[in-house]
Amino acid sequence: MRQRAESRRTEATPLEPGLLTVFRVYTFLRFGAMVLIASVFLGGMGVPFELKFIPTATMFILEMGILIVYLYSSWIRRRLGPAYLPLALVIATLGPIIEMRSVFAVAPIDHLGEFWLIFPFLAIPVILCAWQYSLREVVLCSLGTAALDLSLVLLFQPDLTHFDTVLSGGSILTRTLFFLVIGYVVSTLMNGQRRQRRELAEVHRKLVRYTATLAHLATVRERNRLARELHDTLAHTLSALAVELDALSGAWPLDSPRARAILEHALETTRSGLDETRRALQALRASPLEDLGLVIALENLAKSAAERGRLNLSFTVPDTLPELSPEVEQVLYRVAQEALENVVLHAEASTVSLDLCLQPGRDAPGDDGQPANGTILGLTVTDDGGGYRPREREKGDGLGIRGMQERADLIGASLTVESEATRGTIVTLLVEVP
Repeated sequence: MRQRAESRRTEATPLEPGLLTVFRVYTFLRFGAMVLIASVFLGGMGVPFELKFIPTATMFILEMGILIVYLYSSWIRRRLGPAYLPLALVIATLGPIIEMRSVFAVAPIDHLGEFWLIFPFLAIPVILCAWQYSLREVVLCSLGTAALDLSLVLLFQPDLTHFDTVLSGGSILTRTLFFLVIGYVVSTLMNGQRRQRRELAEVHRKLVRYTATLAHLATVRERNRLARELHDTLAHTLSALAVELDALSGAWPLDSPRARAILEHALETTRSGLDETRRALQALRASPLEDLGLVIALENLAKSAAERGRLNLSFTVPDTLPELSPEVEQVLYRVAQEALENVVLHAEASTVSLDLCLQPGRDAPGDDGQPANGTILGLTVTDDGGGYRPREREKGDGLGIRGMQERADLIGASLTVESEATRGTIVTLLVEVP
């Protein structure tokens, strides 16, 4: 069964912070306002209740119920994705126009009353549209609302005089101009806010990279210190012990085959330990990225792992790579190192592959509504071993997943680990690059 170290789920079109909450509050306020208007209209103004009002009242109640369920349903939001908010705005815009025009057809009032009874309930959807989208969408929304309202005037009130029709058209035009001004102001303010958020996010990314650089420098200093300590203690001790055992083997004639075998095994073990210590010291002190570059450093790393694990190696890199920051190169190298070490020590595999590839980023709109161009650099380490058990993943330390994840988080990368019991393990690191 596949296991994932991380799963990131993002909406295709994220809503602006607070927009959905305001939309919900407006829906309840509109319900209360319509009840108040109906009470004043039927009671305070002395308009008698007629059966003709029942279809409009029923339509209003159904619209409110549908809109409330719609705005509070996370399932509908997930299913509709980017169409979620536009559909809600259409419902919130069509409802007031159709309901009010049907009421005006039964109980006509003056044009000034028509203007103010419709204006507030259409202004809020226009503001929400400008809050989320660009000025172009606001213009389309305002013109579409005006065209619909004028069509309903002609449909519900066909007996209006030419003068009354002109007044209704002028009222609709005035309202549309107000909507365009409001939409322009809100869109301008939101563009400025999005620009500030984008700049803040860029500053945050730079701060994260600067912190990662400092952490890397501190790590390098500590690794060098450990290398010096190990070289002056353990490496010297093992080297001296190997020399003494070698001298003992040549100077002390042993008649016992068992004693000779024990001495030779001790000498072989000491030499093997000395080789591993030297290799560890070289890994601690070496700076392959600075000396060789990312591609050659990864190739040497993969060849060394394949040689130690007696593995068949497949190594693939693109012809050219974009310019990468030292922090990104360091994370790519260390994640590959950890993944290859896991293959050598735990996978019991016969084949390992290391692939570095470039792929286009998602064609998603940026904060300012413009397409966000980017390239994704992917590092993949695959083996055909026995995979790992879920308990090993829960512990985390055994396969170093937690360490790889922490490194990926430092540069905002995405780490995915997939494993099946009989099909090996796939470690994938995806990072966005300029």
